[in-house]
Amino acid sequence: MGNTMMPCMYMNHDLDNYYAQVELPGVRKEDIVLEVMENGLCLKGKRGEDDIAGCWMLAHPISVDTVKAKYESGLLDIVMPLKNRLKDGKRVDIE
Repeated sequence: MGNTMMPCMYMNHDLDNYYAQVELPGVRKEDIVLEVMENGLCLKGKRGEDDIAGCWMLAHPISVDTVKAKYESGLLDIVMPLKNRLKDGKRVDIE
């Protein structure tokens, strides 16, 4: 009987996109399922008898129809365009 493990994910963003990289060594591309929602993403995979699963919430909504993912050498790279581009903030004077 296998275990369920959560993969290691690194994520950052700029004004236009979220960028995620998930470590999935030993997992075949055809064994990976990536689902994205406007406010998060879920990933499932299989390595031998072990299941890999994780879900992450996003602080800003993404455009799910334009998400791109590429898997190479055990790394899954995901680019998730923000639904509304983040704009520079306005400085507020504090009294």
